[in-house]
Amino acid sequence: MAIKIYIDQGHGASVNAGAEGFGLYEQDITYMVGAYLSDILSSDYRFEARTSRDSITANVGYNNSSSLRIRVEEANNWAADYFISIHCNASTNITANGTEAYVYQTNTPAYYLGENIVNEIVRRVNTKNNGVFANPSLYVLKYTTMPSVLVELAYITNFADSVKLVNDQYQFAYGIYVGLLNYLGLPQLT
Repeated sequence: MAIKIYIDQGHGASVNAGAEGFGLYEQDITYMVGAYLSDILSSDYRFEARTSRDSITANVGYNNSSSLRIRVEEANNWAADYFISIHCNASTNITANGTEAYVYQTNTPAYYLGENIVNEIVRRVNTKNNGVFANPSLYVLKYTTMPSVLVELAYITNFADSVKLVNDQYQFAYGIYVGLLNYLGLPQLT
């Protein structure tokens, strides 16, 4: 039976579009990276993937709270094995950069999955490794019933990171995929 991965492409076209930087919109980047990840997973017979948005202009819900609730309900009702939420980070400090992940708590399957994903993105895209942190207040981590990781790909407000967010979207997605394989102890298909 295939391993079910729910890919949450953070934010949406008009309902909480997320962070902005250098003319880029978080919701556009998260949509594309999630779409690439879905394609990669769907070409691997060991996985079945679903995404939270079916187009770059799609919204989930009508406000922030309904959007978060719907994403969690979809993943829970589908009985996903893993939930991966894709985001771009932002800071008023333009030197802040790198990749990190958030989980509900440390020393859990989600935490170790997050470590593998961050390590592989850093290896492929050459971002700074900021690590994995517990943040039990994040709705999608708190209410999902499967191991859940919120991945902050890079900082949209840092110029060098923003260039990677534009040019390396497929590599970010492939990094998430290989991080998942590494966590599960599965080989890459040849």
